[in-house]
Amino acid sequence: MTLVYVALGANLADPVQQLNQAVVALKKIAITGEITVSSYYSSTPMGDVVQPDYVNAVACFNTQLDPIELLNSLQEIEQRQGRVRNERWGPRTLDLDLLLYGLDTIDLPRLRVPHYGMKERSFVLIPLAEIAEDLILPCHQALKSLLTPEMRRSLHKIPNRN
Repeated sequence: MTLVYVALGANLADPVQQLNQAVVALKKIAITGEITVSSYYSSTPMGDVVQPDYVNAVACFNTQLDPIELLNSLQEIEQRQGRVRNERWGPRTLDLDLLLYGLDTIDLPRLRVPHYGMKERSFVLIPLAEIAEDLILPCHQALKSLLTPEMRRSLHKIPNRN
């Protein structure tokens, strides 16, 4: 059994509903269906592509899936919800990123954990800190040490789940 953290993001086709559906799907791959989900946050898109703001959250659950099986499951959920991979940092119905897989460091062609950009992304760190405030990352850095006032100001909580 491994404790994992997954980032959720969407900015197309009713993003709040996309995240709600993803949470239901994630419960099906979590041991005993138990999952912790942060608040939902509105964030400005990365990159130069003109697109709507994102809705982001982070989920935490225990799984018996190995990292690649989990990645496959996350990508299946994305595809069922209409994910099309056309453009880097482009709009999407759903994006599920495996942030942490226990304390493991994974460097495979299809999967890099901890997620390569998580330390700089407020839309990952703020929801992650909400559900795991005292988390120590695999590099032995405290999550709290990465948070800045600017990061906190860049996100806005929004109404989320049913």
